[in-house]
Parts: sequence; structure tokens; C-alpha cells
Amino acid sequence: MHDSDSLSCMDSSFLNLPSPVTQLHHPLLEAKKLQLFIKRDELIHPHLQGNKWRKLKYNLLQARRNGHSTLLTFGGAYSNHIHATAAAGHYFNFRTIGIIRGEQHLPLNPTLQDAKDWGMALHYVSRAEYREKTSPAFIEKLITQFSDFYLIPEGGNNEFATRGCVEIIDELEDKYDAICVDCGTGATMTGIIAGLENKSRVLGFAVLKGADFLQHDVTRQLQQYTHRTFNNWALIPDYHFGGFARTKPELIEFIKEFKQQFDIQLEPVYSGKMLFGIFDLIKQDYFPDNTRILAIHGGGLQGLRGFAL
Repeated sequence: MHDSDSLSCMDSSFLNLPSPVTQLHHPLLEAKKLQLFIKRDELIHPHLQGNKWRKLKYNLLQARRNGHSTLLTFGGAYSNHIHATAAAGHYFNFRTIGIIRGEQHLPLNPTLQDAKDWGMALHYVSRAEYREKTSPAFIEKLITQFSDFYLIPEGGNNEFATRGCVEIIDELEDKYDAICVDCGTGATMTGIIAGLENKSRVLGFAVLKGADFLQHDVTRQLQQYTHRTFNNWALIPDYHFGGFARTKPELIEFIKEFKQQFDIQLEPVYSGKMLFGIFDLIKQDYFPDNTRILAIHGGGLQGLRGFAL
């Protein structure tokens, strides 16, 4: 195994990889003649789970190869990515700096308190400044302020993130007709599409309202990573429940019932919306008979602490 394909320079033996696949059994699935499975990426690690670990893996390797001892990244006060990056710094011996959108509020919420406890230095910027986070002038200002660091984009979304998400497909032992993923920036979906190479259909469940930009972003990310176009994917925009991190009582109730029925914990920002959408589409006969559906659980369970579940 080549160094580029492993964390040989960092001990990752404590991670539960490849993540397991669980089949769900439910009368609705039997009635509709469908099979539904979940790839349990939330079980990779309590703090390095789901697509956040997938996106960080090759960024960590690149940082280590380039001789960086500090990671700098961006996120909001409840960001799963900030939380995971701080955890990665703790477990793999990197200093971490989090550029946090908005003003500081004390006491810190659980997400930021964890990040601080893991050694992340938190630096708050105004929302106007935060919007400039990708501009050369703003990045130059950060270099002046913090000296040497490895920059990870907001959400971890770059070519190294895509490469990590391709491994979701590499780990699969069985074939599926439809693969479903929750969709915020489209990076995880991009990796899945690239890994499948047109062999299965991919459905991305948008968790943001007005996510028309995702069509363009996923197409662009695929072109950058593979230099190819793919026609085996579609975005499902109807299950955002009002927008990012917004919920409705029926979504919360669905998540509670899902935990009771299948003993699998979902959360209302990403995975809960996707699974709600899958079951709703099943009721509408969206999937042909005998379709094998795989849902990717993207993790993010630390965010549950902000909801009454």
C-alpha cells in the first residue's frame, strides 16, 4: 500500500474503517419490493466521523508531507467541520486555528468548547470579513497574523476532500442501484459520483433552501477532479425543511421513530432530512421494484446537542 493511500505517517488504527453497512427491514420496504441499506460512517469514530473524516484524511496527509504543524480552517459556531478539525489536531498532533464567523458568546456552546478543549485557538471575525475568506487579501492577512499554517477550506472542501469521499465507494463490497447522500456543499456527492464512474445512480438530498447552485458546483468539482462529465446523478431539493439547520416537528418525530425502529441515530441537519426524503420518495413509488438503495450516513452527531432530541 502506497503512502498516499494510507495514514502510514499517522496512527489511524483507532478508526473503525471500513465503516459497516446495515440493512433496514420495514413493512413499507417489503410492500414496495425494495431493499434499503445504510453505510454507517457515523461509526468511524465518536469525534472523527462521517464525511468530515473523509474530507480531512488527505488534507492531513498533505499537511504532514509539506511539513506543516498547524492547521487553519473556517466555520460557524456550530460547525461539524470545526469540531472535527480540532479533534483531528488533538489525535494527530497538529496545532489548530479556527476562524469563527460572528462574535464570541460566553459560555461557549458545546461545539466550540470541545474545540477549545482539544487545543484549537478560536479567532472570531465579523460576518462581512468572513465572506472574504477565500480572497487572496484576506488569506494574506491570516498569513501575516498566524505565520505558517496549512489552510483547509470551509467544510474541508477541496480536491483532497473529494479523494477521501471516493473511498466511500472503494469500501463497498456489494452493488447498489441508487446511492443517496445528504448535500450541503456537494463535495461528498462529488466524490461518490467520481468513485462510481456511472455504475449506479446518485441522489443528493439538498439540506439548504434554494440550492440551485449545487448543480453548478457539483458539475464544476467533478470536472476539476476527473476532467469528465457524468449523467448518473440528480439533486433532490424538496426536503430542506425551511433551510440549513431548520427543522419542523415532522422531521424531529421521524428521527425519534427511526431511532426506535432501527437503533440508528440521525440528526436533523443532514442525515435526518435525507432519510425522511428517501422514505417519502418510497411512498411515492419513486424507485422501481427491486431497487437496492444505499444511504450514506454522514455523521455530524455532535450537532444533536443543539436540538431537543
